[in-house]
Amino acid sequence: MKVLLITGNKEKAKYFSKYLDMDIEHKDIDLNEIQSLDLKEIIKHKAAEAYSIVKKPVLVEDISLEFKALGRLPGPFIKFFVKELSLQEICDLVNGKSREATVKCAIGYYDGEKLQIFEGKLEGRIAESPGKDNNFDWDRIFIPNGYEIPRSEFKEEDYKETYLKIRRLDLVKKYLEENSN
Repeated sequence: MKVLLITGNKEKAKYFSKYLDMDIEHKDIDLNEIQSLDLKEIIKHKAAEAYSIVKKPVLVEDISLEFKALGRLPGPFIKFFVKELSLQEICDLVNGKSREATVKCAIGYYDGEKLQIFEGKLEGRIAESPGKDNNFDWDRIFIPNGYEIPRSEFKEEDYKETYLKIRRLDLVKKYLEENSN
């Protein structure tokens, strides 16, 4: 089955190929993203738009980092927070408040007829200050439950384990295998 991952991140494409155990092509398309705190709504829109452009089955993804003290914010807007504020300023948003946070990810597969959405999440907390840089933005400020350091400082084994809890590539793989024609 040929699937096209819509992402500008070559590393993400490598991870998807590795964990899905299949050759995943990727294409960098600047999609118009709707403004919503609902990941499913974002995925529905992204998948339909991506398919309308490439006319092939697509995988799209979006991620959300929710701070309990801020309701569901920053949520999917975390990428904008990271662009506009320093990671320390983002950590400081919850000073004196609950530091609990949840990372959620939705991956959508759309073949032009059927949309399938796979969701994952990981509970944790926001660090008091950013960890070392690994080029993955919010990984420097998110500490999953059961750990004392941010994801940016994880060894490969722990990083992979948490990556696959956030991004349910096991469910994507199973679906693609069961539905390949």
